[in-house]
Amino acid sequence: METDKNRPYFFGDIGCWSERTEVHKAASLGQTAHLQHLILSGASVNMVAVDSITALHEACLHGRAECVRLLLDAGAQAFSGILVCPQVDARNVDGSTPLCDACSVGSVECVRLLLEHGAKANPALTSRTASPLHEACMGGNADCVKLLISMEAGLEAYDLYYGTPLHVACANDYTDCVKVLLNAGAKVNATRLHETPLHHAAKNMRVEMIEMLVEFGADIHARDQHNRKPVDYTTPGSPSAACLQFYETTPMNLQQLSRLAVRKKLGTSALKVIGQLHIPKLLISYLCYQ
Repeated sequence: METDKNRPYFFGDIGCWSERTEVHKAASLGQTAHLQHLILSGASVNMVAVDSITALHEACLHGRAECVRLLLDAGAQAFSGILVCPQVDARNVDGSTPLCDACSVGSVECVRLLLEHGAKANPALTSRTASPLHEACMGGNADCVKLLISMEAGLEAYDLYYGTPLHVACANDYTDCVKVLLNAGAKVNATRLHETPLHHAAKNMRVEMIEMLVEFGADIHARDQHNRKPVDYTTPGSPSAACLQFYETTPMNLQQLSRLAVRKKLGTSALKVIGQLHIPKLLISYLCYQ
């Protein structure tokens, strides 16, 4: 049942909870003209399916940017528990917001539209949800990661299951995301059950990622909950094992030590500012991993 889009919702309204509507379907399939027709004809963009999925969730989950734009411009609202909240941050039955969905599929345009309309880059985490930054890293969507960081997304947002976004990027073998996070100031030695991002990189046997993490100060001697070091997760004789063994037996050179010292002194906020200013490229390459 559709309701008049000009009439405000109240908890318990008939039509507030529904099965999947034509608006949901049009948003999911990217049928922009049909969705626009439905909206102009008075169809409500406020309907929430029984699984708490809104039409905006549907559009974001399939990367339908124009449908997202139409829905946001319609000024939709959705229910979250017993409160009316902006649909832009509505949670579905899994606890995901439209921004989480857009990040998971890597739709930069949808992410940008949502942020422009007030979507929270740092929604409150629950026991069931990861942050938008986690979702972007889970899908290896480095451009979304950059956009979220530019909006002050929490680099150290912690998920009980996944750890930090850097853990997620390393565990899922996305070097580009790792590079973006480290250059933005993510803590390289963050732990989840004593497991560091370097442990994940070692498990994936990725030499480039291992080198990158160590260059940013990763502790090659860190032990996880099983009392194992990163090198213990590599195959003996493999390039990744040789790389970690080299770092274990070879002290950092002066350039590496200086870089770490400067980064530690400047801190995360200063590094973000440096990235936005017209700083000589030599200095940027010295502080960041190019």
